[in-house]
Amino acid sequence: MKVKTILVSQPAPKTETSPYFDLSEKQKVKIDFRSFIHVEGISVKEVRGQKIDLANFTAIILTSRNAVDHFFRIAEEMRFKVPDAMKYFCQSEAVAYYLQKYVVYRKRKIYVGQRTFPDLTKLIKKHKTEKFLLPSSDKLKPLIPEELNKLGIDWTRVDLYRTVVSDLSDLEDVFYDVLVFFSPSGIESLLKNFPDFKQNKTRIAAFGNSTIKAVEDAGFKCDIHAPTPETPSMTMALEKYIKVVNKK
Repeated sequence: MKVKTILVSQPAPKTETSPYFDLSEKQKVKIDFRSFIHVEGISVKEVRGQKIDLANFTAIILTSRNAVDHFFRIAEEMRFKVPDAMKYFCQSEAVAYYLQKYVVYRKRKIYVGQRTFPDLTKLIKKHKTEKFLLPSSDKLKPLIPEELNKLGIDWTRVDLYRTVVSDLSDLEDVFYDVLVFFSPSGIESLLKNFPDFKQNKTRIAAFGNSTIKAVEDAGFKCDIHAPTPETPSMTMALEKYIKVVNKK
């Protein structure tokens, strides 16, 4: 079956240079965007219930922009002035750049990983005497605590935000040729919103092994996989698939 419509389970891109727009134009397909999940901040009361004193830490490990936002939100709500001497360990340049929203970049000690969490641990290892705080969501990749425990450092996790299933009831009678997912939470949202969902002729695209596994565990077929050596991005995987099926 030809692909004419695609639903990407993420917010719409904020820039006009997104590869999804190129894909839509080149392959003449309609692409819509909708967040299947969203993030909600955890209250100060709940954070205090985790027995966390922000003053006890000398370094912050930041794995995402959400972590940045919610650390500074909680600090403000707790009336905690983040000391100028605080060290920030950012998983990627994008996270470090985003940190500028809250701190004067050139006046702070900021350490930036290349992209993955194991890359960042190489920098953390050089500062073993620090007391590290890891602002987190309620759903943390097991890799992160595993890597930190290997280092033998003094670190503490604090949940500051949670991933919540979005209300998709307005999509109940809307059908797409391809649904695109980037996390197991997206599949969880699909099943919670539409417990009677049948895949039928809908194709499912999934990014990452854990997402692919979630698709298959839910009893669905994963038709489009990414990343692969040939298609390292989701848009490339979609384009390759569309070129094949739309020729028929």
